[in-house]
Amino acid sequence: MVSTVGAMSDVVLVTGASRGIGLAIASAFKAAGYQVAATCRSEDDSAALAAAGFFPVTCEVTDAASVDAAFDAAEAALGPVTVAVANAGITRDVLILRMSDEDIDAVLQTNLAGSLRVARRAAKSMVRAKRGRLIFISSVVGLLGSAGQANYAASKSGLVGAARSLARELGGRGITANVVAPGFVETDMTAALTPERQQAILSQIPLGRYAQSSEVADVCVFLASPAAAYVTGCVVNVDGGLGMGH
Repeated sequence: MVSTVGAMSDVVLVTGASRGIGLAIASAFKAAGYQVAATCRSEDDSAALAAAGFFPVTCEVTDAASVDAAFDAAEAALGPVTVAVANAGITRDVLILRMSDEDIDAVLQTNLAGSLRVARRAAKSMVRAKRGRLIFISSVVGLLGSAGQANYAASKSGLVGAARSLARELGGRGITANVVAPGFVETDMTAALTPERQQAILSQIPLGRYAQSSEVADVCVFLASPAAAYVTGCVVNVDGGLGMGH
């Protein structure tokens, strides 16, 4: 089956779209001609997204009812969601001996279980349409590991197994499932690092620089395009070579 996802009428829903990589992804899809439902968690963020030309929907990915309601609202306004980008995520970085149950549960519930909730609801519309794209935003940390981030790495590596399982489960319905794994991205957080820490990070990256959020977003748009109709179950590293071989 040749997918027609990528047409101007297609609707994409991006979770965690109020800032950072999520906002860049939403913006890239909008620029590519998609109708974009952008999820957020506050009224201020909702107003800002609306002003930027997105259809804002409030969504808490740890709550299945909230996820379902977000999709229902988006589809009532824009039409069936044919592309879903599960981007919402949090960190609770701490060494394992000091990591609380709440640190573990919060990260896994948001990053991993939340993404599965998004995929579950998205799949309902995609199965009916017999086409669709599921895109999970993971991290190079999920492939390489990182001291003090066992909870985060576990949540992000879990997305690989989820996507590959869904690729097998839903492929016959014309639905692809892929993972994008960013490395270090130029953000306010990386800018706040000490020069020494920045240099230590950059020395591990073959391209010698951080990614731009737009570079991660462009890969997502590609995976939703007709050009990627035969790409599924893949992990696409956008990390300057940091995680090559993983």
